[in-house]
Formats: sequence, C-alpha cells, structure tokens
Amino acid sequence: MAVPQRRTSKTRRDKRRTHFKLEVPGMVKCEQCAELKKAHHVCKNCGSYKGREIVKAQ
Repeated sequence: MAVPQRRTSKTRRDKRRTHFKLEVPGMVKCEQCAELKKAHHVCKNCGSYKGREIVKAQ
C-alpha cells in the first residue's frame, strides 16, 4: 500500500485546493418580468420560458 514518506505541508495542500470552490449559477434576466432566473429554466416569478407561459403564475 502506498504511504507518503513526508507530511504534506499546508502550503502545498492549499495550492492543490485552489480550484476546488463553489461556482455561482448562471443567472439571466427573464424576458417577461425582468426577474433574475437560472439560464435555461422556467422563471419562478411569472412561469414563462422563451417568451411562452409554461406554468400558470399564482
């Protein structure tokens, strides 16, 4: 079984983890109500997608 000969330093460990982070989802404005929504998803505010009403707004 592979065992490291030396302990990994904090600096080396943190350098390796620089790309391991959360990403913000792509948000765009809704064409109908100008509310921010996820790209390629139905708007939660007005229920429209690509200019058409998909879900009845409450």
